[in-house]
Amino acid sequence: MTRYIDITDLSHLVARKGLGTCISEMAEYIREDYLRWHDFEKCPRLANHSPDGVIELMPVSDNSLYAFKYVNGHPKNTQRGMLTVMAFGALGDVDTGVPVLLSEMTLTTAIRTAATSALVARYLARPQSRRMALIGNGSQSEFQALAFHTLLGIEEICLYDLDPKASAKLVANLSAFAQLRVSIAGSVAEAVRGADIVTTVTADKAYATILTPEMIEPGMHLNAVGGDCPGKTELHRDIVERARVIVEYEPQSRIEGEIQQMPADSPTTEFWQVVNGQAAGREYAEQVTLFDSVGFALEDYSALRYVLDTAKALNIGRDIALVPELDDPKNLFALLHQPLANATKKIA
Repeated sequence: MTRYIDITDLSHLVARKGLGTCISEMAEYIREDYLRWHDFEKCPRLANHSPDGVIELMPVSDNSLYAFKYVNGHPKNTQRGMLTVMAFGALGDVDTGVPVLLSEMTLTTAIRTAATSALVARYLARPQSRRMALIGNGSQSEFQALAFHTLLGIEEICLYDLDPKASAKLVANLSAFAQLRVSIAGSVAEAVRGADIVTTVTADKAYATILTPEMIEPGMHLNAVGGDCPGKTELHRDIVERARVIVEYEPQSRIEGEIQQMPADSPTTEFWQVVNGQAAGREYAEQVTLFDSVGFALEDYSALRYVLDTAKALNIGRDIALVPELDDPKNLFALLHQPLANATKKIA
């Protein structure tokens, strides 16, 4: 049988555990899997692009589990009352091919993206970072804010979005967290001034320059989340050229990340090297660091593994007959016998 987790199940799981706990625990699953980077068979995600968006398949596997995620990105969906990003995913047993988990991944991806951002920032941001600018206040923004508060102790967040309603929504949703001081800026430049960490998570599928060089201060850590497909960026090229750039998986980031603007041999470091101690994160206090985040399938593997373990522990979800279980595995046709027999009885 296959464990099935729908959006209601996942919401219950988060409610039972607490969002901060889920972020922290999922971040640890992600860290553990990056530590064993070479155990995984990896490839850039497979993408089908259209004028208004993209649909992608993100596979990865080790010698135990195969994982994939189906995910879209359609920035204009909000005009139709639909989410920009929607996803589902699965885990399969490598030895047999049996699917062991089929799960929603819209909410899960929001949690894993934020968990990854904050996890990487623990290695790259300056110690005692307390102020963050959050540019782009859509569906991912609450998760980013709470992940950085939970894992790094961020206390103050300054917001900016072209849509004032998005910022007002974010302020309202964060109002329950008294430890966070939240304010709204009148411009990107105002929001980032004096920030230790700057997170950009905008949605437009365009070569954008949300951040420009004069906004960047020594020692900042930049968490660039919104640039995640060809033709979509958030940072001025000069920023990318001058920063210490950390990516998840270079072959994919060259296609989809901020470094798509750069020559093919521009310097980058993969995050697994930092986690494993093979490369430094931040090299000196005044250095500007950049996490060129596009989202990588290994993080989905970790997230699905976390969801399966937690769902079993809390008895959340249900088992479904997604694939046949037969007395005679060579007789697939037998599955049709009972429905055909029932149909014949009704006709008679």
